[in-house]
Amino acid sequence: MNVEDLEIDAQIIHILKSQGITELYPPQEEAIEYALQGMNLVLAVPTASGKSLVAYLAVLKWAMQGHKVLYIVPLRALASEKYEDLKEFEVLGVKIGISMGDYDIPDPTLRRFDILVATSEKADSLLRHKVDWLNKLKLIVADEVHLINDSSRGPTLEVILARFKQINPDAQIIALSATIKNSSELADWLEAVHIKSDWRPVPLKEGIFMKNEIQYTDNSIQEIDPEGEDVHSLILDCVKDNYQCLVFVNNRKSTESLAGKVGKKIAKILDEKELKALDDVSLEILERQSEPTIIGKRLASYIKNGAAFHNAGLTNQQRKSVESAFKNGHIRCIVATPTLAAGINLPARRVIIRDYKRYEANYGSIPIPNLEIKQMSGRAGRPQYDDVGEAVLMAKSEKEKDFLLENYLLSDTEAITSKLGTEPALRNHLLALIASEIAETEEEIDRFIQGTFFAHLEDIWTISGRIQSTLIFLVENDLVQYDDRYRATRFGKKTSSLYIDPLSAVRLRAAIENVAQGKVLELAILHAVSATPDMIKLYLGRGDYPWVSAKVMEHEKDFLLLVPKDENEFDFFLAEVKTASLLEAWISEVPEDEIVRKFNVGPGDIRNKVETAEWITYSMLELARLFKCPHLQTMEELVTRLRYGVKRDLMPLIQLEQVGRVRARALYGAGFHKLEDLRGVPVGRLATIPTIGPKIAENIVEQLEKGRLV
Repeated sequence: MNVEDLEIDAQIIHILKSQGITELYPPQEEAIEYALQGMNLVLAVPTASGKSLVAYLAVLKWAMQGHKVLYIVPLRALASEKYEDLKEFEVLGVKIGISMGDYDIPDPTLRRFDILVATSEKADSLLRHKVDWLNKLKLIVADEVHLINDSSRGPTLEVILARFKQINPDAQIIALSATIKNSSELADWLEAVHIKSDWRPVPLKEGIFMKNEIQYTDNSIQEIDPEGEDVHSLILDCVKDNYQCLVFVNNRKSTESLAGKVGKKIAKILDEKELKALDDVSLEILERQSEPTIIGKRLASYIKNGAAFHNAGLTNQQRKSVESAFKNGHIRCIVATPTLAAGINLPARRVIIRDYKRYEANYGSIPIPNLEIKQMSGRAGRPQYDDVGEAVLMAKSEKEKDFLLENYLLSDTEAITSKLGTEPALRNHLLALIASEIAETEEEIDRFIQGTFFAHLEDIWTISGRIQSTLIFLVENDLVQYDDRYRATRFGKKTSSLYIDPLSAVRLRAAIENVAQGKVLELAILHAVSATPDMIKLYLGRGDYPWVSAKVMEHEKDFLLLVPKDENEFDFFLAEVKTASLLEAWISEVPEDEIVRKFNVGPGDIRNKVETAEWITYSMLELARLFKCPHLQTMEELVTRLRYGVKRDLMPLIQLEQVGRVRARALYGAGFHKLEDLRGVPVGRLATIPTIGPKIAENIVEQLEKGRLV
C-alpha cells in the first residue's frame, strides 16, 4: 500500500514522503486500518518492522482532531527517541511533550500538550495524583508491552493499562510488542485486534559459529578466515567488507576487554579518512566529560580504533556519543551488554552473541531467555542498507551447538507472564490503589485485580494470601487504616505520592524517629537512604570488608538504623554502608576517577546511584516534614549536594548553568565564594581561571546580567 492511499491528512503524507516513506510494510498495511478506526490493537512484529509508524499515525490522527494522547515507553532513552521522532510532526500544529521524572509533582503544564511521551513510572505517578486530563485521553500507546514480563518494571506497566481500562474504558489502546509466544493472550486481555507477523524488512539469517565456519539454519555454510580469537574472526570478517557489527557479551568487563583487543585489529583495516573521523569522535567524548575519568579516557582511546564498548557504567552522554557515531558509520563495532538490545534502535549487518549465559545471584551461571536472544538477534540488518542481516551465536563444542540450535534458533520465545504477584509489586500498587481511592474494600481490590493481565492468565486465589499479607503489612505500619474500608493515612498518601516502595517509607520513618535533637551525621542519613529497597546496593567484595567494617565500628552509635548482630544481616548492612560511602565521597567532591577505582564502578553507575539517592533523600525530607522532624535543613541541603556532588560551601555557585562541581571549585579557589562576588567581573578575568575559559566565562556573565540562574 502506498502512503498516498491512506485516509490521513495530506500534510502527514507529505512529511512521510520527505522522510523517504512511500510504502507500508505488510504488517503495517494489515494493522493500519484498525489503528485509524480507533480499535484496540496488539501489534507483535520483529524489530525494525514498522510498529512505531502504525502508532504514530493513530497518535497524529487523534491529536489533529484536538484530542490528547499518551505514549508510554519503558526506558528513558526510548522516551527521548520517540519524542524526537514525533517532534518532526509539530509543523502540523500539534504540541509534543516529554516527561520522565518528578514523580512527586503532578506538573500542571503537561495538560497543554496534545501528545505526551512518558515513562511507565511517570504515567503511573500521574494516575496516582488523579490528574483530570487523563480521563480525556483518546489513545494510550504502550510501547515494548512484552516487558510486562520484566520483574522490575512489568507490574507498573500492567497496572497502568488496567487502570486506564477502568477509568477510561472508551480510550483506544495500541500495544506494540516483540514477537512473543502468547501475544494473543495480551490481545485477549486488552480486548484488542491481534496482529502477529515474522516479516522483516531485511531478511534474517541465523546461525552458529564453530571451528571457523557459520552454519545457518537454512543449511548454508560460510567459511570465516581465522584471526586469532574466534570472536575476532567473526568481527573482522564483517568489518573488512565495510559492514558494522554488534557483539553481545555477558558482563561489563568483557565489553571493555573485547573492544580494546579487537579495535587494534580493526584500525589496520580502516583508511586515513575513517581514522580521522574517529579521532574527532574520540575528542568529542573527552571534551564532553564533566570530569576526566579513566573509563572515559579508555572509551575515547578505543573509539580511535573503530571499536567501542556500551554498558551501564557509561554516562548518558557517553552512550549517546557512541550510538550516534555508530549510526553515522564511524564506529564499526560495538561490544555491549544485553541492555542495548532492549534500548534504542541501533541495527547492524551482523549481530554476534558470544555469551548465551549470565551470572545471577543465588542461581549462578544460567542460560539467557530466548526472548532476550531474539531481541539481540533482531538488531541484525539495517533497512535500506543491508540485503540481509546475520545473527550468529558462538559454540565451543558439538554438544553446545546442539543446545543452541534446539533452545534458541529452532525454538519459539517463552510465553510472557505477569509479575504483579510479587510482594514488592503488590505492596507498591495496592497502596496506590487505596491512596487514589480506586479500591477501598476487599471486593473492590479483588475487582481491580480481576482486570489485570495476572488474573487473565491465572486464578486470583493463587495470590490471595499475598494480597492479604500485604494489606496486613500496610495496616500494621500505619500506611493504611481499616474500619469497614481501607483508607490511606497521611503517611500512606505521602508515600504513594512520593512514588517510593512502602517498605522504603517504613525504614525512612524509623530513621527519622531516631534522629536526635543534636547534630546528625550526613553518613547516617545516606545510610538510611541506602538501606531502602529502592536503592540497589553496591556489591561487597572481599577487599571491601576491612575498610567498611572499620567505618561501621567508627560510627556505630551514629547510624539511624541499628547495626544488626546476625552475621548474614550484617553483610547486607555493610553493603548499605559501602553504598552510602560512595554517596558521601560524591558530596565531598572526591574526584570521579578516584570513586571509580575505590568502588569498582563506572561513571554511569555513580550517576545512577546519585540520582536514586537524590530522589530518596527528597522523600525522606518530605516524610520528615510530615513527622515534624528536626534537621530538615541538613536533608534539604543534601538533596542539592547529591544533585551536583559538592560540599556545602559551593551551593551558591552551583546555581550557575554549565558550572559543575569542578568549575565551581575553581571559581571558589579564585576567591569567588558567592554569586555577588562574580557580578561586574570582566569576562577576561574569569576566562583565566582553570577549567573556565572564554565561552563559559561569557555564559556566567550573561547569566548574572539577566538573572538567568538554575
